[in-house]
Amino acid sequence: METLIAQSEPSIPELLFGEGTPRKAALTALVVGTVLTGINHGDTILAGDYPPVFKVILTYCVPYCVTSWGAATGKLAQYRANQTEQIERQERRE
Repeated sequence: METLIAQSEPSIPELLFGEGTPRKAALTALVVGTVLTGINHGDTILAGDYPPVFKVILTYCVPYCVTSWGAATGKLAQYRANQTEQIERQERRE
């Protein structure tokens, strides 16, 4: 009889910073942040003025955070589904 090796759930830092999540989030933030900056501040930029720096920074931070959160919750859901599947397989063997 094979026993299931219990693994603890991945930590939040593992979920947020593992498996390429920061790179994917940064690329998403770059693309989405640039588009949103153009939409929200394009007229100001074209007029030769500078938009508020804090607002531009937030415009890039929000898609980064959303992408990171989505990746982390997706990884956690996949981990839990895999754990459930392993338990079910073990129960069928017994």
